[in-house]
Amino acid sequence: MKKLIIILLLIAVSVKMNSQQMVKTDLIKPDVEIGIVEKLGETIPLNLWFLNESGDTVTLGQLINKPTILFFVYFDCPNLCSPLMDGVSEVVGKLDLVLGKDYQLITISFNTKDTPEKARIKKVNFVQKISKENQKYWMYLTGEQENIDVITSAVGFKYKAQGLDFAHASAIMVLSPEGKITRYLYGLSFLPFDVKMAIIEAQKGLARPTINKVLEYCFAYNPGSKTYTLQITRIIGSITIFIALIVFIILLFNRRKKR
Repeated sequence: MKKLIIILLLIAVSVKMNSQQMVKTDLIKPDVEIGIVEKLGETIPLNLWFLNESGDTVTLGQLINKPTILFFVYFDCPNLCSPLMDGVSEVVGKLDLVLGKDYQLITISFNTKDTPEKARIKKVNFVQKISKENQKYWMYLTGEQENIDVITSAVGFKYKAQGLDFAHASAIMVLSPEGKITRYLYGLSFLPFDVKMAIIEAQKGLARPTINKVLEYCFAYNPGSKTYTLQITRIIGSITIFIALIVFIILLFNRRKKR
């Protein structure tokens, strides 16, 4: 009986160590001229002000009060920006989370020539798949160079002017309700599951459904593939411990019965 318990405990410890080792896979990336330098865990400056598509002055602190998907574009972009906004619009339409309740979207132009009027026109093109009452939760912001420099630096978004255009990366960042950077997702299109998991992670510290807690436990972000993967070792470890507990109870019950 003692040997069985020792063996099961050793298995559980081994699985736990393997699980922790999987988590420690993030590599420190060197600084780059154009691209993304991840700053996970850092909090963006919430006192920065911008103009929304209605021309009102707002601060990030006034806007960010729930998990927020943040990304950067410029409105005359000939390449990545429109496909990126279209990709965000597509995934929003597929999520089983509620825009405005569970999360919100903020798009910031990093071109100082962009105006609230241009933001309003651009927004109309990409909110068609969102109900009218929820369209206000996808906010388009423009601003001055100083504030743009501060926010892009805070999230590690590196871009460079090239003539009338800009060279830049394509990614979305997910922020907690307190403005902490919790996830980066890359590309022009996004899997609904990946975005949902990123939003769930950003909700930490808030009340959330039990099913979300289960998803957090079973799936983890893989920095190599930039997606969420099933935590096989963690699940096997849980099952092993559960089976060990059942076996222990059965053996204990049989032993008492024999007596």
